[in-house]
Amino acid sequence: MNQLYLKNTTLRLTILLSFICGFNFSLMAQQDSSTINSSDSLAVKRAKIELIYADTGLGNQNELPDVNIFVGNVHFLHKGMHLYCDSILFYRASNSVRAFDNVRMEQGDTLFIYGDYLFYDGEKELARLRNNIRMENLTTTLTTDSLNFDRKIDLGYYFNGGTLVDTINVLQSDWGEYSPSTKIAKFKKEVELTNNQMQLYSDTLIYSTESNIATILGPSEIISAANKIYSTKGYYNTAKEQAELMERSKIYTEGKILTGDSLFYDKISGYGEAFWNVDMHDTINKNRLQGDYCYYDERSQNAFATDRAIAIDYSQGDSLFIHGDTLKLNTLYLNTDSVFREVMVYDKVRIYRSDLQGVCDTLIYNSKDSCITMYNEPVIWNESQQLLGEQIKIFMNDSTIDWAHIENQALAVERKDSIHYNQIAGKEIKSYFDKGQIYKVDVIGNVLISFYPEEKDKSILGMIEAETSLMNLYIEKMQMQKIVMSPNSNGVMYPMSQIPEDKLYLENFVWLDYLRPKSKLDLFNWIDKKPEHKLKKSTSRPTAPKIDPRSINR
Repeated sequence: MNQLYLKNTTLRLTILLSFICGFNFSLMAQQDSSTINSSDSLAVKRAKIELIYADTGLGNQNELPDVNIFVGNVHFLHKGMHLYCDSILFYRASNSVRAFDNVRMEQGDTLFIYGDYLFYDGEKELARLRNNIRMENLTTTLTTDSLNFDRKIDLGYYFNGGTLVDTINVLQSDWGEYSPSTKIAKFKKEVELTNNQMQLYSDTLIYSTESNIATILGPSEIISAANKIYSTKGYYNTAKEQAELMERSKIYTEGKILTGDSLFYDKISGYGEAFWNVDMHDTINKNRLQGDYCYYDERSQNAFATDRAIAIDYSQGDSLFIHGDTLKLNTLYLNTDSVFREVMVYDKVRIYRSDLQGVCDTLIYNSKDSCITMYNEPVIWNESQQLLGEQIKIFMNDSTIDWAHIENQALAVERKDSIHYNQIAGKEIKSYFDKGQIYKVDVIGNVLISFYPEEKDKSILGMIEAETSLMNLYIEKMQMQKIVMSPNSNGVMYPMSQIPEDKLYLENFVWLDYLRPKSKLDLFNWIDKKPEHKLKKSTSRPTAPKIDPRSINR
């Protein structure tokens, strides 16, 4: 600063006189200061920048005729904002100042701004600070090298990189602004929010230092030890570690991806909720859980979906689709090294795969024994075969049907044409499959048979009607090869032209093709079974477990 008034030795006399004037001016300033300090409200009303104190005032210099120079412990005041620095150039005509070294601005007891250099325009109430800037507002600190602070709108903004720190988070960006009155900060370009639990990377972000809530307005990633979140719009409460996200946001957790039109995630409690067009994708086990609502427990790895809910397994080529009003997925642990999955589907269950279709009221799949159990009027179809009973168990092998067990009121039907059907009824039926095709059927207890044997050219020989206790039926390429009945059997074979009309169908025969899902898109079209096609009431009928589908162990 000495260079401003010691450039030329010819100015020494002027400088001496200036010191004298400055001394007197300093005394006057001190008197003015006492007046100003005694009435803060009066100071706020003054529009002009006021000098409170300076060690030395140099008056006007030849080099700077319109500027007053003040050096040492400089203190100015303008509309409640106190300005301190080591030296200052005071432009009375334009009501502005340039301050150098140890610059400090104070407004009340909540806002403090520090820096190396300041230009302050009193008319616009705009402060431009440069180098080593620090703005402190209660528990919030903003640091940067270039800061403009607009007092009229109470807003500070930087444009060449800055860092905002509060009690929880550290935020960095190329451009940002902060309002001490609203406690709201806005950030753009290369935004990074970090704390002890997570890192948030964004293109555009709004942050409240009062609520610790970050508002996401552009492509963003939230990364923690537990998971990763992607979103372009939403809110993240960094204090409560809760997220409310929109616009097809995603949560990535240990090979699973939860996507929805909107998401809620509570990291502390360890659960997430998704709404509308939900997809929970397990990339490891190759399955998906979809619906218009989905709940996922991060710790137990349990989930359920409702509202157009559907489970998809694509682990072995052709995808298996299962729909129900509610789908629940449980992860069960036998020990630390043994984990298996349980899928429960409730109400209006429909199944579709190219080689397997089915309907029932309740379905439970257990990966421990790869068994699908169907309750309450279950029916399954495999090509031209139909199987039904009080309960059906389907045992899978690598997502392909291995064998099926039908319990009570069991009926197996194969359609030959619109009139003729192979029919087998019994207490139990066990059907065995190879590569999706049935090759053997065992019928146990009270066996009734209505069967159409064929020649090699597939011409039908006639109809066999028989009764027995146990029957083994062997099939090759969808053609019956051999029937074994034991211990005893009685029956008759009718030529095609002599089959009595009342012998065409067994007493419990029913063909339920109208219930059969035709495609994966047909899964949501539930059709009620006609009353006359329902099974007889039975005291031994198995019942599905009564479990609240929303009860997930947390």
